[in-house]
Amino acid sequence: MTNAVNNGANGANGVWSGTWVAERLGVELVGDGQVRELLGLALRRNPKRAHLLVSHVLGKHVPQSPSVVYGAGFALGRRVRELLGDPRGAVVVGYAETATGLGHSVADGLGDVPYLHSTRRPVDGVATAGGFEESHSHATSHLLLPEDDRFLAGDGPLVLVDDEFSTGNTVLNTVRALHERWPRERYVVVALVDMRSAHDQERLTAFGREIGARVELVAAARGSVRLPDGVLEKGQALVAAHEGGAGPAALTERGSVRRVALRWPGGVPDGGRHGFTPAHRRRLERALPALGARLAEALPASARRVLVLGCEELMYAPLRLARELEQIAHGVDVRFSTTTRSPVLAVDDPGYAIRSRLVFPAHDDPADGPGERYAYNVAGGGFDAVVAVVDSTADTPELHAAGGLLDQLAAHVPHVLLAVVPSYVPAHAPERPPMLPEPLRGPAFSSYAPEEVGWLLQDLSDVTLEAPTEEREEAIQSGGAHYAESLPVEYQPSEEYQRLFHAALDASADRLAHAVGVVTETVLAERSPRPVLVSLARAGTPVGVLMRRWARYRHGLELPHYAVSIVRGRGIDANALRWLARHHDPADVVFVDGWTGKGAISRELAAAVREFEEREGIGGFDPDIAVLADPGSCVRTYGTREDFLIPSACLNSTVSGLISRTVLRADLVGPDDFHGAKFYRELAGADVSGDFLNAVSARFEEVAEAVDAAVKELLSADRTPTWEGWAAVERISEEYGIHDVNLVKPGVGETTRVLLRRVPWKILARKGAGADLDHVRLLAGQRGVVVEEVDELPYSCVGLIHPRYTRGATGADGKAVAG
Repeated sequence: MTNAVNNGANGANGVWSGTWVAERLGVELVGDGQVRELLGLALRRNPKRAHLLVSHVLGKHVPQSPSVVYGAGFALGRRVRELLGDPRGAVVVGYAETATGLGHSVADGLGDVPYLHSTRRPVDGVATAGGFEESHSHATSHLLLPEDDRFLAGDGPLVLVDDEFSTGNTVLNTVRALHERWPRERYVVVALVDMRSAHDQERLTAFGREIGARVELVAAARGSVRLPDGVLEKGQALVAAHEGGAGPAALTERGSVRRVALRWPGGVPDGGRHGFTPAHRRRLERALPALGARLAEALPASARRVLVLGCEELMYAPLRLARELEQIAHGVDVRFSTTTRSPVLAVDDPGYAIRSRLVFPAHDDPADGPGERYAYNVAGGGFDAVVAVVDSTADTPELHAAGGLLDQLAAHVPHVLLAVVPSYVPAHAPERPPMLPEPLRGPAFSSYAPEEVGWLLQDLSDVTLEAPTEEREEAIQSGGAHYAESLPVEYQPSEEYQRLFHAALDASADRLAHAVGVVTETVLAERSPRPVLVSLARAGTPVGVLMRRWARYRHGLELPHYAVSIVRGRGIDANALRWLARHHDPADVVFVDGWTGKGAISRELAAAVREFEEREGIGGFDPDIAVLADPGSCVRTYGTREDFLIPSACLNSTVSGLISRTVLRADLVGPDDFHGAKFYRELAGADVSGDFLNAVSARFEEVAEAVDAAVKELLSADRTPTWEGWAAVERISEEYGIHDVNLVKPGVGETTRVLLRRVPWKILARKGAGADLDHVRLLAGQRGVVVEEVDELPYSCVGLIHPRYTRGATGADGKAVAG
């Protein structure tokens, strides 16, 4: 039998693997030149249809090279991509069980698109988003169980993938069911073979006209099956006559069975049952080399012919494992196929597609109860080893029992290895919090363009959160409130202050552009070639936008960019991290902020990420923040360690997309909500967010050469954080009798924040500090705050908040300085 498996559609002596059925039933398979190359014939043990078209490139019934199987689907995906032109907005849906792997491969070929397959396995706690029937199949009901039913709610093309397109009934049922709930303008149907009659082709065209949608078809081959009268009865008689024939002999000594520790990457679904996003795809691609290496190491040294065997709907994960193994296991002939529910007659004849059959009981606690399952063309296939890949739901006592799948394999194969992929738990199963909303984007939320940043926040614009600065300070210092529970009244800059801002921007644009370039190039070189920028709102947001612009200008990259909330003493928004982990690889996430002071936020983020990983079991986030300026020497990834004026620190929302600082208050933010913020639409006339971005972006070309030189030097330098800023703050806190490092705000940016949002006590300025502090001096004069020049200050300036503030301590207007 080995030659039949090896030679695809042609068995020994070049015999077509559909000959046996064609001669006995009078079935004719006609079509273009590829039809017989792709298909053989077998007999179903099914009262609805006599024959079965057996694909030699699907990886279901016939073991085949995994590169051939994956390549067939990937090539179809490329054809769909050419048809669509732009695949953005497309969603791919494959059919269970036979086309789950094919559909996933088509999605890979199509590009950066999500994938979902129908399933016949209900999952506790997951609501059905839809379903449809497959009338000719032995198991008819298809369920759609996306993690979020908005998965299907877009208006982009829907790509439906099946192994064969025989009558079109399944596709019609699917489109009808989905179009009623989520209508769209375009559907693309994909199959390995299109075997429809002319009548069935016209039915699909007419259906498209009926619903007002464009329905197109892509297939690798086209043909038809001609069936003589009475074929169903003749087929049933043939099955009865040949059922129970002798199969390949078992081994004289049973094969061994052992587990392989696969170490599947956490958070990556085992397939498309609940949806598989582009982020999942990238994480799997990154993990595959290590996964394949573990399988290769586990194989016996004598193995020369190996089968990787998937399990029913679980086709894609074992296919990718098999393909990886095929590429690295030199001298080993690797094949791929999967078990199936489909009952088919086995006949050991070179002109028949199904040469052998293993029968075993279901082992995944199916909803329709116990029943037989099958593995075809494995026994007698000459395999030295079989790697059985199942999901954890199917790793049950029945799998390991006498007569179970592993036992049956061991009867015919010397070595059986079991690799278990963890069954993906959808986010809206009962033990997980509900699905989080999509990011907010401009112009509905913020004055930034929608592609510049997505805000992982909730909109609290209609809630009154502002309180007078003095009231906030007293409440914060008395322990009566946390600073994140309210907002300061937005500072409205005077004309003089606005002139200072624009002068500072003009003077520092080159230095800012240089720092943006250096930090972005460092991130690309050391952190990820396609990082996901996650700004710490709100000071980090303009920096993240500028880094995104640099990556596009210098490398043509369109990097994802989000803004999230982090609150001192409360940590980073865990729901935002959860959303990021579902949509991106945490290892690609780079947290971005404007500058470091004493490093409090760096420490806060590290602790929050560690706690999140322990609580959620989701790892991979790197808490090392990327900043424009790191005067406190708190991080490894920075544009400069100089303490200089970043003009975005001079203003509040009007330089940050008109977004407030973030809010975390129990009565407004529930356990499953993002932190909140306000969009100050009424300040649009004073908004300079775009001016700031454009002024810096305009200098990119001028600084590009200097950036390259600086990055080369920086990458070879020792950038280990010294935390000298923290030490300086502790010294100042004690020297000035404050005894609370939270009231000492070092650096130009932090000092500016003190003057704009808190009740300042004193400003310490380094002797000789120049124009970088012009705006600080102006604000200090307006607030009645003394600027004290000191020697050997490691920062340009330091803002001190009054350590024992009450309104009586500094005067009712908050301007008089006490002590």
